[in-house]
Amino acid sequence: MRWLRPKSGPFAVCRCLDPSTQNDREELQRRNYSEHTTRCYILTVEDFSRRFRRPPDRLGPQHICEYQAELFQKRTLSPGTVTQRLAALRLFYSKTLRKTWSVAETPYPKKTHRLLAILSQEEFARLIDAALTPYHRILLMTLYATGARNAELTRLKVSDIDSKRMVIHIQGGKRNALVDVT
Repeated sequence: MRWLRPKSGPFAVCRCLDPSTQNDREELQRRNYSEHTTRCYILTVEDFSRRFRRPPDRLGPQHICEYQAELFQKRTLSPGTVTQRLAALRLFYSKTLRKTWSVAETPYPKKTHRLLAILSQEEFARLIDAALTPYHRILLMTLYATGARNAELTRLKVSDIDSKRMVIHIQGGKRNALVDVT
C-alpha cells in the first residue's frame, strides 16, 4: 500500500492506493452518494487504515471498537461525527468487502439534542444591518426566510425563484422542497 498526495482534483487529499478503497469509491458512486459524502467516507477508511498501519481489509471488529473509543476520548469528536465515521466503516465492510457487521459490537453513539436559538426581531435586524455588502444582506435574509442549508443556498439559481407564486425551489443538499417566501 502506498500513500500519495494528488496535486489537484476533487480528491486532492492524502489517498491510499489500495484496491479496496477504489472499490469503496465505486460503490459510493453506484449508490449515488454526493461527492462530499464520498470524500468523507473515503477519508474515514483511509484514516482508520492509517491509525493501525494496515490495509483496511486486514482490520476487524476489535479495531473498529478501539477506533471508535479513540474518536471520542483522544480526538474528542462529536457524536454526530463519530456516527458518520461508523457509517462509513459499516458501508465499507458490509458492502465493499462483503463482511458481516455487528451493530451490537459497534453501537452508534447517543445523539445530543440541542435547542435551536431563535433570534428576536431586534437581533435579526442587527444581524442584517451588520452585513458588509448588499449581496451578504440578501444571503442572510434568504437563509433566515427559507431555512435553507448553506449548501442549498449556494446552489440556488435565479430560475429556482418563482416570484408569481412567492416560492423558492430548494434543490440539492439533503432535500428538494418548495419554500414559501411570504
